[in-house]
Amino acid sequence: METFRALRVHELDDGIEARIETLLIDDLAPGEVVIQACFSSLNYKDALATTGKGKILRRFPLVAGVDVAGRVLESSDDRFREGDEVLVTGCGMGESHDGGFSEVARVPADWVVPLPAGLSLFDAMALGTAGFTAALAIDQLERNAQQPDAGPVIVTGATGGVGSIAIDLLSGRGYEVIALTGKADASEYLKGLGATAVLDRNTLEPAKRPLEKAQWGGAIDTVGGDTLAWLTRTVMPWGNIASIGMAGGIEVHTTVMPFILRGVSILGITSANCPMDRRKKIWNRLVTDLKPRHLDKIVAGVVKLDELPAISEKVLSGQHRGRYVVKFQ
Repeated sequence: METFRALRVHELDDGIEARIETLLIDDLAPGEVVIQACFSSLNYKDALATTGKGKILRRFPLVAGVDVAGRVLESSDDRFREGDEVLVTGCGMGESHDGGFSEVARVPADWVVPLPAGLSLFDAMALGTAGFTAALAIDQLERNAQQPDAGPVIVTGATGGVGSIAIDLLSGRGYEVIALTGKADASEYLKGLGATAVLDRNTLEPAKRPLEKAQWGGAIDTVGGDTLAWLTRTVMPWGNIASIGMAGGIEVHTTVMPFILRGVSILGITSANCPMDRRKKIWNRLVTDLKPRHLDKIVAGVVKLDELPAISEKVLSGQHRGRYVVKFQ
C-alpha cells in the first residue's frame, strides 16, 4: 500500500482541526514495526484529542488514536514477522506518536503485543485501552488482597467503556457489582452486564462527615473529583479503590480518616506506560480468568474513519454506552 488514509489532527491559530488525509509511510513517526490496521477503537481520551476539548496531543500534526490491531506488514525487529497478528494500546501512541486512526501504523517494536491465542483482532479492539485498563484495575485490586467475599465492588461511570467492561469482568470473577451512573435508563443494560444493583449518582449526598456508613468492599472509579472523595468515606475497612478517570474533576477533597482508621487504599491505575511483562500478563488474563462475557452488548457500534469526529462529540456529551470499534477497509 503506497498511500493510506488517516485521521490527522492539526493545530490552528483558533484551535485544532481533525482531517481525513492521504498519507505516505514516511509521514508517520519512526518505528521498527509497520502494521496494516484492521481495527481501532474510540476511547474517551481519543474523543478529547480529536475535538480539541482536552490537551491530549503533545505535538502537531499527529495521527490520533491510542489503539490499533492488525497484521504486520514489515518489521526490522526479529520478534515480529510479516503476517503476525498484533495489537498496540497506549505507550504514547495517539499522544506523542502517530496513532491508530490510520489504515497503516508504524510503531516501536517494544510497544507491540502479539495477539493472544483465542482473541480476535475485532475483540482486541472491542476491549482496547478501556478493557485493558479495567483488567489492570482488577489485577491491581487483587494484588492488594481484594476478594469477592470482602463485599460488593462499586463501579462508577458505569456506562462508559472502562465501567461497562469492569462490570462484566468483575461479575465473571464472582464479585457482587454495584453500578453507579447518572443515566436513569441504563439499568437494564448494566444488569445485563452483571451488575446486581444500579445506583443513581444524582442521589449522592454531599460530604457531611469524614467517615460515612461503610458500604463497599472495594471500588473502581472512572470519575474522580467528588465521587472519588465520597468513595473514600464509604468503602469498608481494608477495601481498595482503583482510581482511573477524572471526568468529574482532578481535585479530591477528603481527610486522612478513611486511610488511618479504616485502612482504605487508593490504587492509581495508569495503562499507557504499563511495563511490557505486565501488559502481556493482563492481555493473557483477558482470554482466561478475566475473559469478558458480554462484549456483544458492550460494543455500541462499528464505525468508519470518516465517522469519528461526529462520534467523538457523542462520546463527550455522554450520549453513548460501551465502546465504539473502528473498522478499516
